[in-house]
Amino acid sequence: MEAVNMENRKLRVVRDPRVYLVGRQSLDRTAVDRFLEDHGLAWQTDTEVGAEALAEMAGRVCYMSYGQGRKTNREFIAHLIEVGHGSVLEHAVWSFLVSGVSRSFTHELVRHRHLSYSQLSQRYVDESDSGFIEPDVIASDPALDAAWREAVDATRRAYARLVTGLEQKFSDVPDGTLRRKLARQAARSVLPNATETRIFVTGNARALRHFIELRGSEHADVEIRKVAVEMLRILQREAPSLFGDYRLVQLRDGSLATHTDHPGV
Repeated sequence: MEAVNMENRKLRVVRDPRVYLVGRQSLDRTAVDRFLEDHGLAWQTDTEVGAEALAEMAGRVCYMSYGQGRKTNREFIAHLIEVGHGSVLEHAVWSFLVSGVSRSFTHELVRHRHLSYSQLSQRYVDESDSGFIEPDVIASDPALDAAWREAVDATRRAYARLVTGLEQKFSDVPDGTLRRKLARQAARSVLPNATETRIFVTGNARALRHFIELRGSEHADVEIRKVAVEMLRILQREAPSLFGDYRLVQLRDGSLATHTDHPGV
C-alpha cells in the first residue's frame, strides 16, 4: 500500500537552487589585544566582518605592519588581491547549505577539493518523494519537457517499487535501520543524476574565489553557474573587501556570469 501511495504522488520539479549562509567567523578581540600588548603593537581595523579582520590580521603578521601602511581593511586586502598574495585569504571561512540542486551538480562541485562537504546520503534517506532538477533548456521546450518528465517519473516510480520489494527481501534482517539501508542503497541505482540533493559546504575565501571564477564562468554548466552567482551575491554582501573585485555580467541568454580582473589569487 505504501508503494502505491509513493507512486501516485505528483512529480516534484525544481528549477532553481537555494543557497543559505549558515556559518561565519568572529574575531576574539581579547586575544587580539593580548597579542598586540605582548608585542608592543597597536592596531584597529575598520571592518566588523570577522573573516575580513582575520585576513587582514594574518596579512599584517607577514610584514609586522600593524598600525602602518594601508589603513583601511579594504585597502589592505585589495593590495593582497592585486599582488596575488592569496594564501592570506585562506584564514577567512564560511559555511553554506545548498539545496534544490542535482546529483549532477554535486558530482562537479566535489571536484573542488579545497572545499569541505557533507551530503545527503541516499543509503539512509528515502528518495520516494524527492524532487528532480529540470534544466532550463529542457523546461523551455514543451516536447522536451514532456519527454524529460516521463523519463524521470518512470525512475521515481521504479525506485518506490524497488524499495518496497527489497525491504521484503531483507525481511529476515532484524535491524530495521540496516534493512532500510540495504533496500535504499540498491534501489538508488535507478535514480537519475537529476535527483535533488542537499549539501553542506565549508570553504575559505581563496577556495571560494576559485570556485566562483571557474564555475561562475560563461563556459561552466548552467546549474553550477547559478550556485556560483548566488554564492558571490551572498559573499559580496558579507565580505565586500574580499569579494568586491567581482562583477556580474549578463550573457546573451539573459543569465549571469562572474568576472574579476584579479583571477587566480
